[in-house]
Amino acid sequence: MNQPIAFTLKPTSAPAVAVDSPPKMSARGVDVFYGEKQALFDVDIDIHRNRVTALIGPSGCGKSTFIRCLNRMNDVIADARVRGSITLDGQDIHDPGLDVVSLRARVGMVFQKPNPFPKSVYENVAYGPRIHGLAASRGELDDIVRASLERAGLWGEVAERLNEPGTSLSGGQQQRLCIARAIAVDPEVILMDEPCSALDPIATARIEELIDELRLNFAIVIVTHSMQQAARVSQHTAFFHLGKLVEQGPTEQIFTSPRDERTQGYVTGRFG
Repeated sequence: MNQPIAFTLKPTSAPAVAVDSPPKMSARGVDVFYGEKQALFDVDIDIHRNRVTALIGPSGCGKSTFIRCLNRMNDVIADARVRGSITLDGQDIHDPGLDVVSLRARVGMVFQKPNPFPKSVYENVAYGPRIHGLAASRGELDDIVRASLERAGLWGEVAERLNEPGTSLSGGQQQRLCIARAIAVDPEVILMDEPCSALDPIATARIEELIDELRLNFAIVIVTHSMQQAARVSQHTAFFHLGKLVEQGPTEQIFTSPRDERTQGYVTGRFG
């Protein structure tokens, strides 16, 4: 008989989420269509600060579609339609008065494949603060770049390479550079879509440690195909299947005593 994967609660110095704390983001009744095809059905979930929320499920189940809703990345797909309510600090992110550029600064994203700009390491990180007017002088910009690289655990490796192309770094370093770029504009939520799938185990471990540290200051949502990774880095897990959010709850509960038989089947490896 298949058993749920072994679950070890990882010690962390990050604060626990207060039970009564308001969510940073909320989704209610979210449906997504690509043309006539419906990709998501009636999704409800809350995203909290100081918590990593992992989205798990088989390929094509709607995880990436949903995470792209949270900063309106689906807007760039011509035939995509999103229905329902998604709020950030209580404000509807589809409010006509909300600036999408500002939204994406507040809700940053790190993609599956490292995608540094074809610029220097320094300019990769400085780009966002510069266009958003976050630095009044070159000195302030230098401080933001250094602080962002330090928070991404990369400063010690690139301090003497700031003028080299970001693409000259290793894969794991490139992904941490992309994380530094995302946090340089001081976001409130960080979305990560399979951030370790292109990395080796050592680089993956570095990114996972970084995620745990970043939770001190941000709300984090991570899409992952690795159930072991979800168990290691998250405090809340949501299981998607065929475009529906089947079950969600504390990560330990989802992996050790899921309530839905579909969740049980997935975490024990019977499908997916």
